[in-house]
This record gives sequence, C-alpha cells and structure tokens, in this order.
Amino acid sequence: MARMISSKIDTLLALRADGRLLVGRERITLLEAVIQHGSITKAAEIAGFSYKTAWDAVNAINNLLPRPAFITRTGGPRGGGAEVTEEGRRLITVFRRLEEKLGRISAAIAEEGLENDRDLLFWGVAMRLSARNAFHCTVKNVIPAPVNVEVVLQVSPECEIAAVLTNASVQDLNLAPGRPAVALVNASSVMLAPTEEPPKISARNKIRGTVLSQINGGIDSEILVDIGDGKTITAVVSSEETEGGDFQPGKKVWAIFKTSNVIIASD
Repeated sequence: MARMISSKIDTLLALRADGRLLVGRERITLLEAVIQHGSITKAAEIAGFSYKTAWDAVNAINNLLPRPAFITRTGGPRGGGAEVTEEGRRLITVFRRLEEKLGRISAAIAEEGLENDRDLLFWGVAMRLSARNAFHCTVKNVIPAPVNVEVVLQVSPECEIAAVLTNASVQDLNLAPGRPAVALVNASSVMLAPTEEPPKISARNKIRGTVLSQINGGIDSEILVDIGDGKTITAVVSSEETEGGDFQPGKKVWAIFKTSNVIIASD
C-alpha cells in the first residue's frame, strides 16, 4: 500500500558548485527581467539580487552553456546592461518546461504517495559539484596511452582544456570526439601568472585572460578572469600574491592548472 504524503512536495531544479548556484529559478527570473527591461541593474532589483550577484550569475550561466546566454555591456548611465541571446532564451524555455513537469510530478506524488521513501531519490534534480569552475565543453580529441589517456576539451573556439584520465574512466564516461562534457576545475587549483609570454612550467593548461575583478577576503583573494567568448575562470590565490597589484581589473594574466586538476563529467 502506498504511503500518502500529507504535505506538499517542493520541487527543486538547480545546478550548484561549491554551494554557489549556477542555474536556478531566481537566475531564470533574472534573464526574463533583462529581456523585459534591457537593464541588468533593473533585472537584479526585480530578481532580488545585488548588482554584484547579478553579474556573478551572468558569468556562471555563460560558463555552463556552449554559447553565452548574456552579452554584457559594462558602464553606461544605467550602470551597465545585458542582452539575452538566443541561447539564453532557449535556456529559459527549457527550464520553465522542466519546472512545469516537475510540478506535475510533485502533485502526483503528494496525491498518490510512494511505495518506498527511497523512491524520492529518483525525483531529485539538484546537482552539486565540488569545483568552482564548471565549463560546458565538447570533446575534441582523445589521445590513448597504455595507462592514462589525455582528453582535449573545446571550451570555446579559442580555448581548450586538457585532462588526464585512466583508460577505464574514458570508457565509463564514453568519451569520444564530438561528445558533450562538463569540465570542472577547483578555483584553488588555478594559478595566475601576470606575464606576457606563457610561463615555462610543466602545467599543461595555460589560458590567456584579462582580470575582471579581485575580491580580497583576508588570507585569500578571489580573482575572476575573462578568458574570451563569454567565459570566465575563477582563481583563489593568497592575499600576499595580490599585494603588487598584478591582479587588478584590466591586467593580462595566464590562468594555469594541471591536467590532473580537471574533472570531467558526462551523461
């Protein structure tokens, strides 16, 4: 006999990384408000975000999608603006459709009950990731070796990420050229070098970018770097490293991390 659930089941459709929301109801509302008002400042007010939180949302969503959802414009009389692209509009449509379906599932569960509490696990949609940086990628190349395999991922036309996996992992994830995947890189694994030429170190991944923001938090500082095509990467460095002013907004840097620091997720 199915056990009835007396209270309403709340459904959650969200993607998080390190406790930070990447895509969820509030951020979809933000996109919708930008479409309506053409201003990220006004959209942030409607969505209940601070101005900085709204821009963090822009960067997180753009990193997750194959093409930017927002095209941003900094400055201006209204404090900056943003335009929602076709990719962003598709995201809104898909999210709202999924949300509607989950609402119907929730209502059905509440009305009909479940045979086993463990059945609730099948309705969990929230996904938690252990890395600060999450990039939607396409597998460009898989280079086999006797023990480990190098997988090259295309983040954007100008940006690639290399990862090293075991043969077993490549088979389990069914990785092959053309397959979609998500590359995860912990912010604490990203080093920054304020040099013109790529640093001569053994790390395989070296991505050129421009510092967008620096947030100092006592012992550590969080640096957000624009790596082109609407993508950003976050690095957490010691505050001592920022004392020389090398990571102020507008500075050119190299974001560097090892292939072993890249985690690949695939459906």
